[in-house]
Amino acid sequence: MSVSMDLREVVGSQVCGNGVWHTELLPATNDGHGGVIVEMKEHMDSETFVIVLRASMLQWKQQGKKGVWIKLPIGLVHLVETTVKEGFRYHHAEPSYLMLVSWIPNTPNNIPANVTHRVRVGAIILNDKREVLTVQEKSGRFRGTGIWKIPTGVVDEGEDIFMGAIREVREETGVDTEFVEVLGFSQSHKTFFEKSDLFFLCMLRPLSFDIQKQELEIEAVQWMPFEEYAAQPFAQKHELFKYINELCLAKVDRDYAGFSPRPTLSMFSDQPSYLYLNNKDLDKSSSANNSCINVKLG
Repeated sequence: MSVSMDLREVVGSQVCGNGVWHTELLPATNDGHGGVIVEMKEHMDSETFVIVLRASMLQWKQQGKKGVWIKLPIGLVHLVETTVKEGFRYHHAEPSYLMLVSWIPNTPNNIPANVTHRVRVGAIILNDKREVLTVQEKSGRFRGTGIWKIPTGVVDEGEDIFMGAIREVREETGVDTEFVEVLGFSQSHKTFFEKSDLFFLCMLRPLSFDIQKQELEIEAVQWMPFEEYAAQPFAQKHELFKYINELCLAKVDRDYAGFSPRPTLSMFSDQPSYLYLNNKDLDKSSSANNSCINVKLG
């Protein structure tokens, strides 16, 4: 079947001039992976949209395109049903838009899944008196339990881990800090709307000590002797909290080396990012290598 006959089947008898079929196509940009991205901005009624979508899909198929992404702003929500009926499925949603996707070729679908993880941070802050900054929460599973815990929270979109830890401490307690290291991290699954969870345990150094608790989420804040904090029955009962306490002591008393952020640039983005690494052992290794080089050259 010719392209023009294919198109006639798709659009019916919409437009014909001088024996040539014409139809509008959806505006699209290449996604860098053999597919296209359609970002709908102008209003279009459902009847027109389905005709244009079918014609566009035909052309993309003939061009060998793979994944087709359609971004529908909230103002074009009336096109969702039409798009789904044409074989698209939901991929993800944000406050201002819904993203739908379709795989064209008869090959295994390799479109990546929606974001699978959220990132949380917990912050250990010790002062010179060996007191740890602790909070009691007004909401969540710790509400009304009397349990003192370290400040925790979710990293914001576009926010680096170390900045998220500093921000959460300041928001919950009013204490300013500087980031020291990531002491460790954990991964758990099916924790938040079927998503997985990455939790980074961070060590921070206090720059201020006066407390100004957040009224909305925090019931109480205090500098608490570490031994008293670690001796809470809850902290003794749950293995994760026991490890948190052990990591804290290892850092303070036994020269445990965690992971510090080092600014990096990559081929994937013009924006700087951070690689978390063991600065201490890396610098030690670099010094040893340089010494060996100097000895050989000498």
